[in-house]
Amino acid sequence: MYRIAIVGTGYVGLTTGLCLAETGNEVICVDVDTHKIERLQRGEVPFYEPGIDQLLQENLQRGRVRFTTDLRTAAQASEIVMLCLPTPPNEDGSADVQHVFAVGQQLISIYREHPPDAPRLVVLKSTVPPGTTRQLGDIFRRELPTVPIVIASNPEFLSQGAAVQNFMKPERVIIGTENPWAAEVLRKLYEPFVRTGNPVYVMDETSAELTKYAANAFLALRISFMNELSAYCEAVGADIEQVRLGIGADSRIGKRYLFPGLGYGGSCLPKDVRALIRSASRAGVELRIVPAIEEVNRRQLERFVEKIRARFCGDVRGRLFALWGAAFKPNTDDIREAPALFVIDTLLHAGAAIRVYDPRALENLRRRYGEQLQYADSPYSCAKGAEALIIVTEWAEFRNPDFQLLRQLLRQPLIFDGRNLFALADIQQHGFEYHSIGRACVCPPA
Repeated sequence: MYRIAIVGTGYVGLTTGLCLAETGNEVICVDVDTHKIERLQRGEVPFYEPGIDQLLQENLQRGRVRFTTDLRTAAQASEIVMLCLPTPPNEDGSADVQHVFAVGQQLISIYREHPPDAPRLVVLKSTVPPGTTRQLGDIFRRELPTVPIVIASNPEFLSQGAAVQNFMKPERVIIGTENPWAAEVLRKLYEPFVRTGNPVYVMDETSAELTKYAANAFLALRISFMNELSAYCEAVGADIEQVRLGIGADSRIGKRYLFPGLGYGGSCLPKDVRALIRSASRAGVELRIVPAIEEVNRRQLERFVEKIRARFCGDVRGRLFALWGAAFKPNTDDIREAPALFVIDTLLHAGAAIRVYDPRALENLRRRYGEQLQYADSPYSCAKGAEALIIVTEWAEFRNPDFQLLRQLLRQPLIFDGRNLFALADIQQHGFEYHSIGRACVCPPA
């Protein structure tokens, strides 16, 4: 059992803290947001993530997790301090690590005033440019030369919508440290999560940091590769879904992250792709493939909206569109850099009206757009009276709709599907005009 302080209670911090508490550790979660801490103390999760509500309730009841705004008390009471802080993009795309270094300076002040009587481990879980952990370690050693503090990297690989499962059953654990004691502490901390034999890799701090960037950039690459091929498929009459099945059956390639659509979004892939480009540039290395990933992702959204506008001869002014989905992916309420935002912004700018339904993200969407949008409480109320249905997020409840009812509600049987939810033969049988990604357009008989 370890006493652990988690600094930052966002998706990563809260998931990390609760999963570590679940295995018997004593966890104190720290955040500067008083309102968020008060909600967590009441057992309220400030965002949607499957399974996390139950973890919070159980560990609060058992007294294994506490929430506070007092970093000093949490740090002094803990053997391990994990920094789960935001590293948002700067204007040039580089990662803003000011929060990491600001908390680092606070910890230095705390440990200077009350030096620990045993070694302490500060773990950087935030996604940061390669070299950040060593830079932070240099500052600690310079400011506290006689205090036994070790700084290590331990990047997270959590996917929103499956974060609890990802933490409890990790495919691998990456530990970045050249300190044997720190490596052993983190190995023991993660032992309960890798009992089936999944690997724990110990490497230097910089390699660990770059592993996180490389993983996210490669996932983005797979998505952009399929989306670029989808444009080619449309041009020559191929079906991108058949191509996906064919290449995914190759064990050297695999099936995951090959689904064509509207591109990647969220708080990780877009930010990390840009940060990798800037980090490499600052090191004097001009990456060629990674910038193309970002360009293809942007172009895919533009192509989709161009399809919609072209169907209405370039003029969507005064037309009402029904939008299914706002979150950047299913099973989350996160709309950060969601493809839906580009679709909404572009159509609103062109004079269209938009009514949106999303089972989880409407509150976040309302905070962003206010009265600029109409908000529906069901997929069918969203579709009523709309010129066309636009599908942006592949929520499970959208996969098997009542097509007969949908025909009655829409002004015309017209669907623009950015996630290829429906088989072409099925949609043709129901008499819809159907525009999807990388496949032939389905047009009902005249």
